Amino acid sequence: MPRMIDLIRASAVPATLMQSAAKGALSVPPGEMIEILVYLSSHKLFGEQARLTLAGWEPQASLAAASDPKTSAEVLHYLIAPQNLRPSLVPALLENFSLPEASLLTLAESASREMVEFFLASPRVNASEPLLRAVSANPNLSGIQSAAVEEKLKSKHLGTAATVTTPLETKEEAVLEPSLAEPAGPEEVLDEGLLAYLTEHAGEIAAEPDKPFQPIGGFYEELVPSAEEPLAEAEPPTKPAPAHQATKKPHAAEQERGSALQKISRLDIKGRIQLAMKGNKEERSLLIRDGTKIVALAVLDSPKITDGEVEKFASQKNVLEAVLRTIPMKRRFMKHYGIVRNLVFNPRTPLDVSLGLMKNILVNDLRNLSGNKEVSETVRKLALKMFKQKMDTSKKSTD
Repeated sequence: MPRMIDLIRASAVPATLMQSAAKGALSVPPGEMIEILVYLSSHKLFGEQARLTLAGWEPQASLAAASDPKTSAEVLHYLIAPQNLRPSLVPALLENFSLPEASLLTLAESASREMVEFFLASPRVNASEPLLRAVSANPNLSGIQSAAVEEKLKSKHLGTAATVTTPLETKEEAVLEPSLAEPAGPEEVLDEGLLAYLTEHAGEIAAEPDKPFQPIGGFYEELVPSAEEPLAEAEPPTKPAPAHQATKKPHAAEQERGSALQKISRLDIKGRIQLAMKGNKEERSLLIRDGTKIVALAVLDSPKITDGEVEKFASQKNVLEAVLRTIPMKRRFMKHYGIVRNLVFNPRTPLDVSLGLMKNILVNDLRNLSGNKEVSETVRKLALKMFKQKMDTSKKSTD
């Protein structure tokens, strides 16, 4: 008996069944269902629905397909395509030898910083000279990582040499016994992170060292508090402050912001990166809007940053898209639901990022998102579809 995917390829099924297939609603094994959806993703009539279904496909089922050597080449190539790739699937895809090495070369050269770490930790990559050479050409590789890859390439025994070290791991650190290594203090960790960041982006800093601070949205917005930051109000005259307490000035918040803005405006790129890493909350709130990408992203790498700050950044429309794309790449932030929700509801968030995060959105938020006119139609449609699915599941479980 032919499989359903073979019948669909032969156009031997009615349109109603094809429509159900595009919604992932057929009673077939998960592996065959994802194969059907990938095939339909390029279909004239059902392609958009199939792509929406794949975007919201269950993470466990996607991971199983990415790991299985029996998964069809068509599915594997779909999963690793840049417009479809989920970072969480990269480790499994790298170790799936059914995916040809040639398919990984382009990704190795352009992978994000997070994905670069997956490549460097992969036994398959560490055993392959072509893949290591492709990784060495990646612009997101740090100086330390680049040196480690070059050393790896010089080795005569690529398959038996040790795995490439992590960005902040040096040879000296690897020799030390864990029990003998002294824990670094907060400032040492901060300075180490700052040095690593400056080294990693040395080329970009040298290209435009004196580029001035140009906030996304312009300078006017910097001095006008948002709805979340109301103007500070003076205490009513009928309630004088005690003698031992200083009376709060009416516009203390604006003055502090103006002072921070003046300080930032005098700094070059390197100075702003240092302030992004070491500065206070007020300074980070300004630098996250820096039009220079390496400065804005330095804010997200600051050891001082809080989840509450990132939750606010995730909802801002006056930041670079690179900021909204980088936030979900940091696992710490993805543990905070408010951050995930704000990214999905933010119309400035890149579409592929929003679609990838929607599986984490709660039912009530999915309903609100489906009627949100600010986000794209694709997001609204998928939100409505997921909302209906979750409501149906909830009803079945209560029956």
